[in-house]
Amino acid sequence: MKAIGYAQSLPITEPRALFDFEAPLPEPGPFDLRVRVLAVSVNPVDTKVRRRRAGTPEAPVILGWDAAGIVDAVGAAVTLFKPGDEVFYAGDLGRPGTNAQFHLVDERIVGHKPKSLGFAEAAALPLTALTAWEGLFDRLGIPPRGMGGTERQLLIVGAAGGVGSLATQFARALTDVTVIGTASRAESRAWVEALGAHAVIDHSRPLAEELTAAGLGAIDYTYSLTHTDVHWAEIVKAARPQGRIALIDDPASLDVMPLKQKSLSLHWEFMFTRSMFHTGDMIRQHEILDEVARLVDAGTVRTTLGAHFGVINAANLTRAHESIEGGRSIGKVVLEGWPD
Repeated sequence: MKAIGYAQSLPITEPRALFDFEAPLPEPGPFDLRVRVLAVSVNPVDTKVRRRRAGTPEAPVILGWDAAGIVDAVGAAVTLFKPGDEVFYAGDLGRPGTNAQFHLVDERIVGHKPKSLGFAEAAALPLTALTAWEGLFDRLGIPPRGMGGTERQLLIVGAAGGVGSLATQFARALTDVTVIGTASRAESRAWVEALGAHAVIDHSRPLAEELTAAGLGAIDYTYSLTHTDVHWAEIVKAARPQGRIALIDDPASLDVMPLKQKSLSLHWEFMFTRSMFHTGDMIRQHEILDEVARLVDAGTVRTTLGAHFGVINAANLTRAHESIEGGRSIGKVVLEGWPD
């Protein structure tokens, strides 16, 4: 089967940073689906792993943690899917990735693809949808609509990115909180507004000042998705006493002592925790993805596909990695189909 990978951790500008190669067809384990991958999207985790994990010429690393496709074969213990089912999922950080024509994934972290979407549109959703959902509801504990929250405010730092785009939609559609997104450019601001944010402030300026200038009060929930270390002092300053802060990025250091006076709580969201540790509630990701598909098909949530980079090959994946590393993408970068 066709696959894209790398042997050495190289800058993306190097010719062998990613290359096309032939790999053996994988055989499913008991709980595995073998999926014929029809579309993938690219996330910051792809570029981070490429810079940190090396392979060999005999066993290149295959990246990719978002896919949509069709179930080709199933393991002996599989009960949730059958061959021919259309699926979407984010995969497992500890296994080979989705940048291959056929891919193995545990059924407990797979969802049925939204019927109303094509494969490229569906591939844009899984990792960011799971990260957004888990961050809002599992980590921050924002109550669902009708269960409180009308007097509370959520600040999403970096709301125009892949996770922010879904978090904005989920919070607006499924809760009663006031949703405040941050964006610094006119096009990203317009994107966040179109996704349903009640207000948008500029994260190139001090956040607390921006909130005050907009007539917005203290923040009950903060979901910081990028440059948390840069915004940290302002996040703490803007937080309401006894508020909650969640983040997904990797600051080199974070001083938590300022949280004490306000009794603020800090939560980290890592979408791969359930699959990495085979937690008892691992199947929750299957349930979340099926619920996301239902919301999409109902017209409540829309895909966050931002750019389509063509077929799945090394050249197009290289361009996608360059775009992600540049840090100026809006929505998700997707590739679809395989070259003949």
